[in-house]
Order: sequence, then structure tokens, then C-alpha cells
Amino acid sequence: MDENDETSRVRLPAALVPLKNLTRGQVSVARVLQAWYIVARSEELADKPLAVMVWDIPLVLFRGASGRPAALLDRCPHRNVPLSEGYLQGSELVCGYHGWRFGAEGGCRFIPSRVSDEAESRARKVPSFPTREQDGFIWVYATPESAPTTEPYRFAMMSAPGYDHVVSMVTAESTLHAATENALDVPHTAFLHKGLFRSDSRGLTITAVVRRGSDRVEAEYLGESRPPGLVARLLSPSGGAVTHFDRFILPSISEVEYRMGEENHLLVATAMTPVSDFETRLWAVVSFRLRVPHALVKRAIKPLAMQIFQQDARMLKAQTALVKRFGGEQFASTEIDVLGRHIWRLLRAAERGETLPADPLEERVELVV
Repeated sequence: MDENDETSRVRLPAALVPLKNLTRGQVSVARVLQAWYIVARSEELADKPLAVMVWDIPLVLFRGASGRPAALLDRCPHRNVPLSEGYLQGSELVCGYHGWRFGAEGGCRFIPSRVSDEAESRARKVPSFPTREQDGFIWVYATPESAPTTEPYRFAMMSAPGYDHVVSMVTAESTLHAATENALDVPHTAFLHKGLFRSDSRGLTITAVVRRGSDRVEAEYLGESRPPGLVARLLSPSGGAVTHFDRFILPSISEVEYRMGEENHLLVATAMTPVSDFETRLWAVVSFRLRVPHALVKRAIKPLAMQIFQQDARMLKAQTALVKRFGGEQFASTEIDVLGRHIWRLLRAAERGETLPADPLEERVELVV
């Protein structure tokens, strides 16, 4: 974010003024608007409008002709009331204040009590946002009145034979960057999630091989055995060598992938939606193919995953509160913060409408786990 942007600044309490040089007066927020974000599950969008938010933009969702999802700015152009307070009449959205009716593209179709039947005009049009419905989610492109040149992320294993899935949603009081880095950060798992996913260090040195493309960065972890913890024992009771990848894909996708032997495969894909600068919604799809009976895993994995997500959410909330209290960030990073700086470079470039060149070099980092 621009260091001069006052929206990112918070006034320091008087007692902390001597410490002002410990922060930079900025936060790591990159607003990538020409991109797709999940705003709802398909099942949430039924017979009434739904209010959602992306990057502080209030939107109203509803199903238009043939049941296709539509997204409009949640503001009636007549008297500035939320259209989400209205109702549906056929495939049109009716404002609950004066009954103006709008189609899926935002055009005003009808104005009650008006003698003239001419309703449509530029002044009465509500900005519309491109939408897609796939994998059981409603996606919105965060730039109105545009023709997207990309399509939303696909949850790769959703239609793969032999896989089951668990879908969860949590909200974190966090920037998109912080939430994404947290999801792909290995070192914190031995502390924040101790006993659930990892535990005290085993003194094992592993190597992270980092590769960055024009729209993504991934870390492949070499030399890792099955991590201790309840989740790992559930997924692979017999242990063994692990193939482990962590990935970030623009604008807001994290993937954590484990393969243990030929039969066990776990992919946690999380699509993150920035509700605002400091609120991020995480839509996680856990896809798995395992030797363990899937019915047992499905009963156990959701409460375990939610416990892990809630632990992350509590820590991210504390981090955000402190950033606001100090009026900005101060990060001291090391080489084992493997993906954070690459994620930030990709986000900043995307915010500016730039594309980073794919990096042909591999970065190798050693970690002790």
C-alpha cells in the first residue's frame, strides 16, 4: 500500500509515541480488483437477495433469468438504500423502498406509479459485476462493467474419482497477505498447532525448493517424513516419506498438498476473499484420497480442520490489533519465512496491473523441523 495513504494509518497512543520509529506507518495491503473472489456457497443464494462484501465494495447477489447468479452494487440509484433489503419478483430485483425493479445487468426495468413506461436510463442503472458459479461457489469479479480475461480458480480434485471433500469457511481479522502467508507457513505449525499437526522439533533438516512463476510461487519440501500430530496420524497411520508442496496462486489462492506413498493424497485449497483491508474470508476445500475409510476421516477432519483454522484466526486477530495499535507494521524476516516476500511481490504487481516475469532460478532454503 502507498505509505502516504492515510487509510492505512492509526494514531499512536501517547505512551507509544517514542516507539513510532519501530513501524513504517503502513500495512501490507494490495487491492487486486481485476480478479475473481468467492462470495458465497451456491446453496446460500436461493429465493431472496444476499448482501456480500469484497474489498469494501457492498454487493447484492440474486438469481436472474434461468437461475444464473447476478451481482450488483448494493445501492439503489433512486434514494440510496441497500437493494439487498428488497425482494425478488421473477428474475428481477425489487427495491424495498419505492419498488424500482432491476435486471441482472443492472438496468432499471420498471418504476411504479410512473405514467411513462420508459424506465431504463444511464442515471438509473446500477453497476453490475461479472459472476460465475462453479464447484458449488458463487464467484464475483471485483471490477464492475468489465469483460474478464481470466476465469475463476478450479478446485482441481472436486471431480476427480476416488476423492472426498470437506468444505469449511472461517473469517479472519487479517489482511489478505497475512492470512495467505499464515496458511503457507511451516514454522508456526509446531507452536500454534502443537499436537494437532506438528510438535516439538525432531531436529530434522529439510530443504524448501522455491519456484516463482508469473502468477504463482510454490515451495517443495524435500527430505520430510510424516509430521507428528493427530491430523498426520489420521491421514497416514503407517507413516513414511512425504511429498509436500505449498503454493500461492494469484489473486488469493493457497494450496497445501501432501502425498504419502502411492495411496494417500491430501490437498487443502483455500480461496481467500478480502472483505476489507483487515477482514479476510477463507473458503477451504479439503480433498483427500486415503487408505483410511473416508467415512471415518470425514467425521474427524472437519472439527480438526476448524480447530486449526480457529487457532490461526485468533493469532491473526491479535496480530492485526497490534499493527493498528502501533500505527503500522514492523516485520523482521529470515530466510525460513519461505513464501511471504514472494506472495507480496506478486500481489503488488497484480495491484498495479503488472505481470512479474517467471523466475528461472530455484531458491533453496534449509529448515529444521
